[in-house]
Amino acid sequence: MSHHEHSIDPAKLPEDPSRVTMEGKHKHLGLWIFLGGETVLFACLFGTYLALKNSTAGGPTTQDLYGLELVFLMTLLLLTSSLTSVYAIYHMKNNDFKKMQLWFGITALLGLGFLACEIYEFAHYITDFEFTFRSSAFGSAFYTLVGFHGGHVIFGLSWLIALMARNAKRGLSTYNAPKYNTFALYWHFIDVVWVFIFTVVYLMGMVG
Repeated sequence: MSHHEHSIDPAKLPEDPSRVTMEGKHKHLGLWIFLGGETVLFACLFGTYLALKNSTAGGPTTQDLYGLELVFLMTLLLLTSSLTSVYAIYHMKNNDFKKMQLWFGITALLGLGFLACEIYEFAHYITDFEFTFRSSAFGSAFYTLVGFHGGHVIFGLSWLIALMARNAKRGLSTYNAPKYNTFALYWHFIDVVWVFIFTVVYLMGMVG
């Protein structure tokens, strides 16, 4: 038997399962470290907001600004997007790429709906109440906290859309599956932070 018959093309070798597993573990560990730092940062922003929410400099107060209807809609959109991402991961684990992409697409649409509501909210405060970042210490604290969370939503959506577009023709593999799973964990973190914003900023703000 010739040497050519014994040779194997390295490109056709299957992926090393141990390498793939360790890569996934490293990504998850890195994400948890990142989320730990983000938790500390958000905790500082919440503390700053609570300390400054009454420093209105004669401008609108929390009771003047906040309305439950829009904020409830935003909360519904974002929490539903977390549920749809769970469905997407379920289909990923069952190796159904098309359904996974479908549910992640719905997740992206719900996230975009949340962002549209938040932009409308900010525009409403600025045009109708002249409540801006520079209006008062309360304004600075509010826009920093809520806007910083909105920035995380934008980043998450960009991440998801890039994943979906890049892998649309590649299908599901042991290489890209951990990337989707890592995104889903990040998205759940964003949703948990919003629950705290909904409670601490809006609900507590409406009662004074």
